[in-house]
Amino acid sequence: MSGVAVESSDLSGEGRLGPGQLVLVVGPSGAGKDTLIAYARERLAGRADISFARRRITRPADATENHIALDERAFAHGVAMGDFPLYWQANGLSYALGPEITGEIVAGRIVVANGSRAVLGRARARFARVRVVHVTAPLEVLAARLAARGREAHEAVLERLRREPALDQTPDLRILNVDAVDAAGERLAAFLRGL
Repeated sequence: MSGVAVESSDLSGEGRLGPGQLVLVVGPSGAGKDTLIAYARERLAGRADISFARRRITRPADATENHIALDERAFAHGVAMGDFPLYWQANGLSYALGPEITGEIVAGRIVVANGSRAVLGRARARFARVRVVHVTAPLEVLAARLAARGREAHEAVLERLRREPALDQTPDLRILNVDAVDAAGERLAAFLRGL
């Protein structure tokens, strides 16, 4: 099997990856998750114990999202080979966290990733320590932000917002992202500094 081999010493409690922790930043499309993650990454650049994951996505890279683009075939191969410690489908695309985060978690580091509310149960089953940051905004703000991306028609934007899943547990931090980026971004950075 290719990918990262996980030895028994890499697992913490009930066969889950540890001792580091995974911080999943989740919320509806258009909430500004990537913007806040980028802000926190800049503010915490000197922290060797915190890393920021680049997701694999079956969509071409663009200026609005810092990800590694894969086609469906490469993505399916990565899943089959066990390369992705966490993966999911949403909005007609496939998403994954890459094998490098396994090493970061095993080394005891904090890994911050843009995630999905729909995958939180699987994340808790896979990782010994998972923290959840829920970023949201009012519906009209979300719709305007998604429309500004220009990826979808107005009706598709509204349909996407209607099907967003609910959280299964209270998050460790909730951010209402309606102020200036530095206000909401500093809340995320302060939360990460405190871990």
